Amino acid sequence: MADVRARTPEGRYGRSGAADARTDRRLRVVGAVLGALLLGFIAWAGVSYIGEQKVTAELTGFQVVSDERIDVNLQVRKPADSDGVCTVRAQADDGLEVGRADFTFADEGDSTHRTVTLRTTARATSAELMGCSEARTDADATS
Repeated sequence: MADVRARTPEGRYGRSGAADARTDRRLRVVGAVLGALLLGFIAWAGVSYIGEQKVTAELTGFQVVSDERIDVNLQVRKPADSDGVCTVRAQADDGLEVGRADFTFADEGDSTHRTVTLRTTARATSAELMGCSEARTDADATS
């Protein structure tokens, strides 16, 4: 008895193995190119975001002093010739915000470690650094 597969017409039951290999190769190349583009975009976005931040800070600790006050320790890094502004908030045990304030750092150096006092409306249980930026000058506000 003869082999039935040998007598079937070419391409009648699907594509040949060579066509499948070409399609697989194309999909792999397209996937690799798209993956490389995605990684490149993520790297570019990360570098541009970090590079644009001129004033950075780190909350190094806090101490709840009373029901109306919390002392927050901040380590601020900024260009020596500019002022920085950092926003700090305090939260109560239930997660509600009980205080928020902006603190200006006009020190001459490029790094400073300072304790700031944040007034609260109720007893705070935690403090959080929301972010920092360069202080706007009067010339910046008019333009």
